[in-house]
Amino acid sequence: MDLKIPWWVRGDTNAFFGFGVNVLVNVLTLTALCLGVVKLSEHDVFHAILPALGIALVAGNVYYTFLARRLARREHRTDVTALPYGPSVPHMFIVIFVIMLPVYLRTQDATKAWKAGLAWAFIIGVIVLIGAFVGPYIRRYAPRAALLGTLAGISVTFISMLPAARMWNLAWVALPVFALLLIGLLTDTRLPGNFPIGLAALLLGTAIGWIGGAMDGNAVSGAAHDIGFALPGVHLGLLFSGLSDVAPLLATAIPLGVYNFTEGMSNVESAAAAGDNYNLRSVLLADGAGAIIGSALGSPFPPAVYVGHPGWKKAGGRNGYSMATGIVIAVLCFLSMFGLLGAIFPMPAIVPILLYIGLLIGAQAFQFTPKAHAAAVIAALVPNIAQWATGQIDNSLAAAGTNAAKVGEAALEGNGVVYTGLLTLGQGAILAGLVFGSIVAFVIDKRFVHAGVFAAAGALLSFVGLMHAEKVAWNANGPVALGYLFIAVVCGLFALTRPAPRPKEPDELELDRLHGEAAPEPEPVAA
Repeated sequence: MDLKIPWWVRGDTNAFFGFGVNVLVNVLTLTALCLGVVKLSEHDVFHAILPALGIALVAGNVYYTFLARRLARREHRTDVTALPYGPSVPHMFIVIFVIMLPVYLRTQDATKAWKAGLAWAFIIGVIVLIGAFVGPYIRRYAPRAALLGTLAGISVTFISMLPAARMWNLAWVALPVFALLLIGLLTDTRLPGNFPIGLAALLLGTAIGWIGGAMDGNAVSGAAHDIGFALPGVHLGLLFSGLSDVAPLLATAIPLGVYNFTEGMSNVESAAAAGDNYNLRSVLLADGAGAIIGSALGSPFPPAVYVGHPGWKKAGGRNGYSMATGIVIAVLCFLSMFGLLGAIFPMPAIVPILLYIGLLIGAQAFQFTPKAHAAAVIAALVPNIAQWATGQIDNSLAAAGTNAAKVGEAALEGNGVVYTGLLTLGQGAILAGLVFGSIVAFVIDKRFVHAGVFAAAGALLSFVGLMHAEKVAWNANGPVALGYLFIAVVCGLFALTRPAPRPKEPDELELDRLHGEAAPEPEPVAA
């Protein structure tokens, strides 16, 4: 008898409002970036870019709902949670500030900047498709501490820090919202009538913001005039025009495409740690196809599997919340509603959900890895922290009308800012965290051959510029590559002593049992 899997359960309502607010924040942000930074016209943003993004969100979330239901049938379970899917947060800022803004500043032509963004998103999609066939092997051999640690690094820095700053900027609006989310999502406490906690938190923050005078009624009436209806069109001409000058885009597209499939790999590992073991290749193929189709329709923002599956699972979400989010956000895109929504909802009432997700993912890196690998988790965190820190330094110097080169390394170091080292450490942070965390985890386990292999991979990746370098090039960072080679040599020498691998502790054996992992074959021990 076939298992009946409901399309919607009570927990989907909570997850829908939580995840929906998450995606809403991101679409509001990318809308503001297009209009305010690259100076794209409202017509291009509301009638081309957002409708194209809407199509990608519907297709992707429906697909991930299908994957969830297929997994539920295969494992005969009703508690499978669909993977969340939306516009990639780091890529929103990268495509605007690294790809499109320089083109706009050089040409003063927003359309040319848009073309470059479309070409860049297309290349990202192609690389992720390639990663669909490489990623499963990386996931098989990389320690969980490295995979989840890199994800925790993203969650602590790029997902948590900006929302936290915005919260404390208007703490009297944001903190009550955050408290309500914590109570509703981290405890078994329920509101009367089981009212959705995500919706209650948003309404509470909005009420406080309007009553306290933090909002502007004139902005609402002005934004209401932008409401219209637009369906996406095909923009192959813009895409091919952007691809005609593809060489300058490869320097960022290649490492960030690798970042995309590495992040997707970490997110799939995160879902597996929460109990839902998805096929990585199916996930990455969808992400790559979404970026390619979106770029053809006019969106320069590659969609991807989101961080946060464990949070929505804990909130009670199953398979309906993801599809509902994609459909609702798409409708808002088609109706050009994001200007109005940005004027109605206070940002400090929206962003606490992102901090909640950051807390949960950061905690998961320690909860679902062996205690002995805690240092490896921290090692995987460090490159992401460095990348975030250099971004903050660069933005601060730019606001002062200067940059690190003009200020000088000596002046920065004299004030305690080791800029060059942070910049090198943070470039290609996802890959760097994966490699560094894996080396530390294997050293802890006294599996020196494995540590040496990852160190050699780090040397190769650094040499060609996929990490610890500004761009992809031959001999992009020889000194760092040499450093990784020296690690490989040191590990190789210790491997010659044939040490006994560290025996697994009870918590590791339990994690292996929960996730169906067989114990690895021990390395040979000297007689």
